Amino acid sequence: MDTEVTEETEEFSLPRSRQANERLHALIPGGAHTYAKGDDQYPENLAPVISHGHGAHVWDVDGNRYIEYGSGLRSVSLGHAHPRVLEAVRREIDRGGNFVRPSIVEVEAAERFLATVPTAEMVKFAKNGSDVTTAAVRLARAVTGRPRVAVCGDHPFFSVDDWFIGTTPMSAGIPAATTELTVTFPYGDLAATEELLTRYRDEVACLILEPAGHTEPPPGYLAGLRDLADRHGCVLVFDEMITGLRWSEAGAQGLYGVVPDLSTFGKALGNGFAVSALAGRRELMEWGGLRHSGDRVFLLSTTHGAETHSLAAATAVQTTYVEEGVTARLHAIGERLAAGVREAAAATGVGDHLVVRGRASNLVFATLDEHGRPSQEYRTLFLRRLLAGGVLAPSFVVSSALDDADVDRTVDVVAQACAVYRKALDAADPTPWLSGRPVKPVFRRSV
Repeated sequence: MDTEVTEETEEFSLPRSRQANERLHALIPGGAHTYAKGDDQYPENLAPVISHGHGAHVWDVDGNRYIEYGSGLRSVSLGHAHPRVLEAVRREIDRGGNFVRPSIVEVEAAERFLATVPTAEMVKFAKNGSDVTTAAVRLARAVTGRPRVAVCGDHPFFSVDDWFIGTTPMSAGIPAATTELTVTFPYGDLAATEELLTRYRDEVACLILEPAGHTEPPPGYLAGLRDLADRHGCVLVFDEMITGLRWSEAGAQGLYGVVPDLSTFGKALGNGFAVSALAGRRELMEWGGLRHSGDRVFLLSTTHGAETHSLAAATAVQTTYVEEGVTARLHAIGERLAAGVREAAAATGVGDHLVVRGRASNLVFATLDEHGRPSQEYRTLFLRRLLAGGVLAPSFVVSSALDDADVDRTVDVVAQACAVYRKALDAADPTPWLSGRPVKPVFRRSV
């Protein structure tokens, strides 16, 4: 079966996906390898299990085809099975994947990365974001001799490791002594950050944050952070997992012109292949190497960080971005989508309740109830209607594989969903349109 889903929500069901989800839960804690992919993030019994994908489309095991957004949690920005990336990967797979000594591919990947992100002087590759953010924290602590880490409390995720997860509602299993060493500062508020650094004078090793999020940084904010870090002797770390490539080929640091001491990249870097990067100033990065006179720092040592096919994928992705102007295309697609969704929401009277936010290349949406408060119930209603219309969209984050027809189809489905949203608002009760429990936030203390 290769048909787009057109059924009404009440008739739409996913029997094979439901069975596959049961199998997943029986074998894998949480039923997925990333909490954000869990079936609790989707309407009850409507969590598609994917069979395959190509370009901007995916097919579930029930045979339904969807226009997909947020591909691979923002990692597949060129679209699934991108030919240029696959060509590079296949070439290296035929030549061997991992060796007892560095391969020439590691040199080529590092050269390509540092040419794309010229604000960095050295780079080290790993497999996931947590590898490199934790390495950045360890390096900052080693360089400064300080114990505390200051994280931006307005940004949702930095690492699976104890120094960060201990600050979330899912802190079970993490000693309080570890959590107490992590403090938070608010995004956009330089005065509050300076107060924090003054309160913990000579204790904070680093400031770590996403340089931009759902809103643009206030004028002068990132430069102000740079100045604060310099004056208080701490390391400035930009987490560019999301902003890397999507904001500009060189990330947010390339767009806004503020150079961090260290930065971390991942997600879009491999177009779905597992690769991440820690980059930064040579003076700091070399502490994790062999050409310095201090104590050795165990920076990163990953068996699979040097897999040739993943590094080849990263090289191909960056080359494609630079040569084909992918970042500009992502923005153009996102702007078209955002305008269409906002127009559809306004036309059905829900423009104040279905709200599109974020940079055009990284759009998310908020679902607000009749009082203007964030609502998981209305999110559930909206997701159900999207799924029934053949749109898989936990966010509206675009890939460059989307075309105008995909966007137009998405807007049509959104308009149909908004009409139901209006009915629920008029009734002041979305329950009749949920057909089960509401979707749940990822970070919560209880199951």
